[in-house]
Amino acid sequence: MRLIVYVSLVIGLVWWIVAWAFGIKAFDAFLLTMALVVGAAAYVIVKPFLDRMLGREAAPIEEDGARY
Repeated sequence: MRLIVYVSLVIGLVWWIVAWAFGIKAFDAFLLTMALVVGAAAYVIVKPFLDRMLGREAAPIEEDGARY
């Protein structure tokens, strides 16, 4: 599950460089990168708890978001 955060970081940094090359301000492109990474981190943290609340199978201990 932590791989999702790393992949979103890499995609965000590639977006940042490409957007900067096309003339978008570097800070604006970086804000979108940070929003992408924070969204991915929030997904990883909240998903196990939402699964339990919705009655899906319980997540194994290693996937529990609070234990990172």
